[in-house]
Amino acid sequence: MARVTVLGAGMMGSALCVPLTDSGHDVRLVGTHLDDDIITSLLQRAYHPTLNFALPASIRPYYSTDLELAASDTELMVVGVSSAGVHWAGRQLAAVLRPDVPVAMISKGLAWQDGQLTLLPDLLASHVPTGPGQHLHPAAIGGPCIAGELVRRVPTCVVLTGRDPRVCDTVADLLRTPYYRVWQDPDVTGVQVCAAAKNAYAVGMAFGMGLHEARGGRPGPIALHNYEAAVLAQSVREMQRLVRALGGDPQTVAGLAGIGDLNVTCNGGRTGRFGKLLGSGIGLSAALERMQGQTLECREILATFRDALPSLQAQKRLTSGSLPLLDHLARVALDGDPVEVPFERFFGP
Repeated sequence: MARVTVLGAGMMGSALCVPLTDSGHDVRLVGTHLDDDIITSLLQRAYHPTLNFALPASIRPYYSTDLELAASDTELMVVGVSSAGVHWAGRQLAAVLRPDVPVAMISKGLAWQDGQLTLLPDLLASHVPTGPGQHLHPAAIGGPCIAGELVRRVPTCVVLTGRDPRVCDTVADLLRTPYYRVWQDPDVTGVQVCAAAKNAYAVGMAFGMGLHEARGGRPGPIALHNYEAAVLAQSVREMQRLVRALGGDPQTVAGLAGIGDLNVTCNGGRTGRFGKLLGSGIGLSAALERMQGQTLECREILATFRDALPSLQAQKRLTSGSLPLLDHLARVALDGDPVEVPFERFFGP
């Protein structure tokens, strides 16, 4: 049994506490400064109001102000904040993390800073000081996982990657349960780029569902499946180009981190719901209003890619026009352009 501290009481951070608890670990769940209502509910009745589910009573909830206490003797630190919260999490860990404690993170995305794209594990590590000869190399969890299914112990397969194989081995051993299966992949860049890019492309994959519904259609064998399949195929091609341009293995896109996570994000996540709303034709403002303030990492990563693409093209890593779907998705989800997908620009060299 290990002492594990999870920072971030949102849906995914809290859901990961279930397999950790089932493995017999002593789990402390620390909320961010935005999670006070969740922590209060967990303290009062072990109920998570966002997941709409009761968590195991053995999980020990803490407010953000008690992070030092929760982490004082921890043997594994798990970062479960959104991609936008990684800077904040890094600053918190800098004050409490012992140098011998391995770190895992479920935050997914890329950051554009100082003229380059940065992987989130590297961004987190940049905030945490280390001694001479020491380096923080967080192990990052990728792949398809819906929080509401994980808390119900639905069979789930994920991938773990990191720059230190020993940290990955330790984290994988602590996480595995009969229903939460963990595979390791050394392609840190590929896994992390897929984890970010799938949020962008899942928007477009859901357009067809919204368009079909707006035309009065119902789910069934005759819908807009041809439309959706073409968007999927182009999404995979463009994700492979992005992974290659940033130094990863394009084959990673064919696995859990790529197609697997793309599928679950479209069919079971907030991004899929947002894309479906856009596809229905109600417009960007109305779609955002319907999402009721939910964090949309798809919009964050589309904005990040939009900022980064001119630099990648100037460096000859990508050619102009090589990502027509990504370009279109940014204009739809960020600028409110019409949803009409530019199929004529797909499947080019």
